[in-house]
Amino acid sequence: MKDINIIRKIRDNDQLRASFNLLASSTFGISFEEWYQKEFWTEKYDPFCCVVDDQVVANVSVNKLSLIVEGTKWRALQIGTVMTDPLYRNQGLSRLLMNNVLETYRNQYDIMYLFANQTVLNFYPKFGFQAVAEYLYKMEYQLEHIDVGTVQHLNVNNENDLEFIYEFAKNRIPVSQAFSTIDSEELLMFYCLYVFPQHVYYLPEEDVIIVCKQEKNDLHIYDLVSKKEVILKKLLASIANLETETILFHYTPDYNRLEIKKELYRGSEQLFVKINSKLLLPKVFKHPLTSQA
Repeated sequence: MKDINIIRKIRDNDQLRASFNLLASSTFGISFEEWYQKEFWTEKYDPFCCVVDDQVVANVSVNKLSLIVEGTKWRALQIGTVMTDPLYRNQGLSRLLMNNVLETYRNQYDIMYLFANQTVLNFYPKFGFQAVAEYLYKMEYQLEHIDVGTVQHLNVNNENDLEFIYEFAKNRIPVSQAFSTIDSEELLMFYCLYVFPQHVYYLPEEDVIIVCKQEKNDLHIYDLVSKKEVILKKLLASIANLETETILFHYTPDYNRLEIKKELYRGSEQLFVKINSKLLLPKVFKHPLTSQA
């Protein structure tokens, strides 16, 4: 077997970053290059790479952020971008990298967590992670009147709009005091660039950025980025339409005086957590999609 080296700090190494992007493209269908070029790949994103002959053949990345749980801020590390070149699978490289991550970040977090696909559900409990259920929140809705307030579509291909989103998100308040993330604006920018490039809006009267999408009778709200507490009914009057019957929240809403239902979330990935503190997770919550690595 060829020598395998574990290398970090690949961001500014053009050759290794290109190899990393190639592996990410073949694994997930996404290259991180634009995210890097736009300067959203910061020190908060820490890849641990197995490298053979200057080629990245496996990776486990650490995303540094904070969790807000019942109004308290906790140090969080989110594992993501777990991938292995098919030629190097079944050689224990993911285990090697996970152990390296755990040793490197020992006692530097309150909670470490990740989202695993259905094929590896037995892998992460070996490192002390436990599966935790998430819930989907939704609300029946009927538009009573259309608010004629301005809704601006933000073009992520426009440098000014992109910079506006990023700087705005740096000063946001948590989308929920019950459960949310903070210090995660780079992950939001990833979603703006790659997942929801056509679905980012700004409401100047309310001074809020909304990531949302209407699908038939369902209005999906993925994030509300604001510097102050929002009045949801006013926002819905601007972004919903006459076909909207249900609002689905892809985070944990904590709005008062609204009848919001919840049901067990059955997504394609399972949340696993490893707690290293006195943190107690809520019994019912949804991790914000736009900060999911």
